[in-house]
Amino acid sequence: MDLRLPIGYVFTIYGVMLTAYGLFTKGDPMYAKSLDIPVNTIWGIVMLIFGLVMYFFAKRAGKGT
Repeated sequence: MDLRLPIGYVFTIYGVMLTAYGLFTKGDPMYAKSLDIPVNTIWGIVMLIFGLVMYFFAKRAGKGT
């Protein structure tokens, strides 16, 4: 089993969850500590992209065998 597949699943799921949390808590006062930068949304998107890239490469490598 390719290790990229479960890594892709985990990062994609966590990325979706963190992005959704960041979008739903957009006006929360906790962002005042981070100079109103939506850290949860930004890192959620980064994790989502990383997870999708890992999933893509795992599926692409599986087609050759």
